Amino acid sequence: MAADILIDGQGLLADFVHEQLSGNYLVKRLGALEEIPEATELALVLHDAWHPTVHQKAEERYRVTGIPWLRGFVSFGEGIIGPLVRPDTPGCSRCADRRRVMAGPDRQEMWEFQLRFSAGESILRDAWASRTGLLQMSMLICNEVQRVLQGESSNLEEKIYITHLRTLTNFSHLFLPDPLCPLCSSLPEDTSELARIRLESSPKINGGGYRCRSMDELKTVLAKDYLDYRTGIMNGKMQDLRLPFADVLVNMPLFGADEGVAGRSHSYQLSELTAILEGLERYCGIEPRGKRKAVRDSYRNLEKIALNPERTGLHEEDQYQKPHFPFKPFHPDDPMNWVWGYSFLQKRPLLVPELLAYYSLGYGEGFVYETSNGCALGGRLEEAIFHAIMEVVERDSFLLTWYARLPLRRLDLRSANDTELDLMVDRLCEVAGYDIHIFNSTMEHGIPSVWAVAKNRKSKGLNLICAAGANPDPVRAVKSTIYELAGMMFRDDEKLEQNRKKYEGMLQDPFAVRSMEDHGLLYGLPEAEERLNFLLDDQRPLRTFAEEFKPATKYTDLKDDLQEILQKFRELNLEVIVVDQSTPITARNGLTCVKVLIPGMLPMTFGHHLIRVKGLERVLEVPMKLGFMKQPLSYEQLNPYPHPFP
Repeated sequence: MAADILIDGQGLLADFVHEQLSGNYLVKRLGALEEIPEATELALVLHDAWHPTVHQKAEERYRVTGIPWLRGFVSFGEGIIGPLVRPDTPGCSRCADRRRVMAGPDRQEMWEFQLRFSAGESILRDAWASRTGLLQMSMLICNEVQRVLQGESSNLEEKIYITHLRTLTNFSHLFLPDPLCPLCSSLPEDTSELARIRLESSPKINGGGYRCRSMDELKTVLAKDYLDYRTGIMNGKMQDLRLPFADVLVNMPLFGADEGVAGRSHSYQLSELTAILEGLERYCGIEPRGKRKAVRDSYRNLEKIALNPERTGLHEEDQYQKPHFPFKPFHPDDPMNWVWGYSFLQKRPLLVPELLAYYSLGYGEGFVYETSNGCALGGRLEEAIFHAIMEVVERDSFLLTWYARLPLRRLDLRSANDTELDLMVDRLCEVAGYDIHIFNSTMEHGIPSVWAVAKNRKSKGLNLICAAGANPDPVRAVKSTIYELAGMMFRDDEKLEQNRKKYEGMLQDPFAVRSMEDHGLLYGLPEAEERLNFLLDDQRPLRTFAEEFKPATKYTDLKDDLQEILQKFRELNLEVIVVDQSTPITARNGLTCVKVLIPGMLPMTFGHHLIRVKGLERVLEVPMKLGFMKQPLSYEQLNPYPHPFP
């Protein structure tokens, strides 16, 4: 007689499930050498221990035959049920295991166990696989089988149950399919046509600001889809109660280490959502996960349709010659991976080196150090591009100010006539003990940009903290810098005191500054303050917002703001290139992530040995265009000290 349900496996769990299902369904046990019955509607792969090799074979076997399947097994004292794998749907057992291992506290050890088990090493039964625990698991499995065979929506599509076999507590955990999964993913090939961008209408929230989707709309999905302590893209959160504003740190587990991403606002709920969005941006920027790479060649062979890497700034020749320098000189004949972007200046798709479009790449082929500079997430493509441009502008203005030591005009913050801004400044002054100095760092393109310095009035703690912001609304730019400044207060005070000699050494040896953290802590030393005298000279009078900034055009559609900005760059022959970094992970909720490159603008780098200014003559010419200098600078005149961007 044909079988409706096939049990593939052995042990007590398989026996219990077989016994419970046999009264209502046709159930067959699959022998080691038997063929799968053609009438099988659902396969159950059940064991009393974890056998990754068996699950790999099940993926291959049931995908080919088109049969949905569900697994149950025991791993280190936990019963794992799911996912329900459908052959034509992303989200397989490999994806679930990868998320479970990555989000767990012992990911490297678990990964090694999985590799050993995949190589054939295994155990017959987990030590915690008690009859009581396995019986409970069997009941959960049978309930799910009934739902599937009755045509109801499954509880285990993109989800797994985890049962703690000591306490018998059971929880459901969502996992998101791995876009790079070799078994169930079906990414499109990266093509020039997919890279083409046509800007569309993007009405702003309530007709103002620079966002198209509200947090109220997103709050129902962000934590549910992306934050789970056992299987999430992000697996933990922490509120930092020491800081002046609501600060939430969300943890994103990577294979080598955990990476924290922060959100700051006036409420912890909003800060948590902001941190999750920041984590998604980081996730998208690590490597291509939305399209399959298709182009590998040399720039020499592709120069008619590709970005010349030299235009984005290289390291100096003597840097490449230093022992253990992690990058090699660019050569146009060297093959490399490329991804498609879109040039608004040329109005056509353009190939971009993968290692410039994503910031954790190289693998021995890298010729420059690239960070997340120019990456942004948005509720629409237009929103993502807008904010990515703002980040490029913000960091470029900061670095250009630093390298050229521009004596920027300081702003009178009270002249903004913004109550919220006044209260934010007062809070940092009265609660945190810092005076706030904001300078107008707007460059030749006219997009309002600011450089912020927090000066400590106490005898302990970081002496100076710096930040930057850019926005068509200068008040918004200032507020964003104040959030950034607040996020660094108190956090590293103890570290500075414990390692004071290390950072004092960096005053004499700039190349000892090797990390992002070093940049900020170096300028926590009072002895480093003199390096910012070109900014902190109190002899210059304060300037009002009205004197320094032209009123911004009020648009209700973000597309109009974006087109105005793009036109400014066209007039200056500055090319805006957009690489869409979006993945299925973000697309499920209509979120878009992009990387914007503007060749000629200064890229942010961390570690003084990794600065990139070669070939970027704008840093020499813009100070004269703005009236700060009478003639262009030379590279030898640029500020030789590490920048203070933390």
